Amino acid sequence: MSTLVEIQNVTKVYRRDTLEIPVLQNISLNVPEGEFLALMGPSGSGKTTLLNLISGIDKPTSGSIIVAGTDIAKLSESALAKWRSHHIGFVFQFYNLMPVLTAYENVELPLLLTNLSKKEKKERVAMVLKVVGLEDRMDHYPKQLSGGQQQRVAIARAIVSDPTVIIGDEPTGDLDRKSAEEILILLSRLNSEFKKTIIMVTHDPHAAESAHKIQHLDKGELNAN
Repeated sequence: MSTLVEIQNVTKVYRRDTLEIPVLQNISLNVPEGEFLALMGPSGSGKTTLLNLISGIDKPTSGSIIVAGTDIAKLSESALAKWRSHHIGFVFQFYNLMPVLTAYENVELPLLLTNLSKKEKKERVAMVLKVVGLEDRMDHYPKQLSGGQQQRVAIARAIVSDPTVIIGDEPTGDLDRKSAEEILILLSRLNSEFKKTIIMVTHDPHAAESAHKIQHLDKGELNAN
């Protein structure tokens, strides 16, 4: 299986005036295409920072991050924004839906910057809402949906542009056990049936069990499980 994400000797240090705060230390990690990887570790261990580096939201202090053949640490901010829109689908803990938009309109947002026709956008949105089991809720606003349903809308939004990698930052962290289980089943289906590569940060050992592989971060260093 080919390597999709290749992280080589990555260090991340934040600087505040003369103070240096090391967050990640000499991290190396290969994620094959089609992998479902869980990243675990205590708060402050660098999990979200690593996700931000993989998704091009932040840049490493040193080292290289190659995703789908592109060394993203070398891209300009405008090139990175364009790259992210094509390659990364985000799923956050708190859904980040627009409250004034319907489920359909929230899912459609990433497609507004594409060259797809109106018909193609409509077909794409309808398809992913069906995949997440919410085709009958497309005209509902977020406040009319349960937490689990809102997260499924967020997942539909993440996959509507057919990203190379789905990035999940505690995607079940704000859900009750039943809703969390439904989201984990959906993510597993996206991985097994649709061959989506998923990198997920979680505090929950049960959620991590859905992944093929678990990596532990502790004090900025990576340890395989």
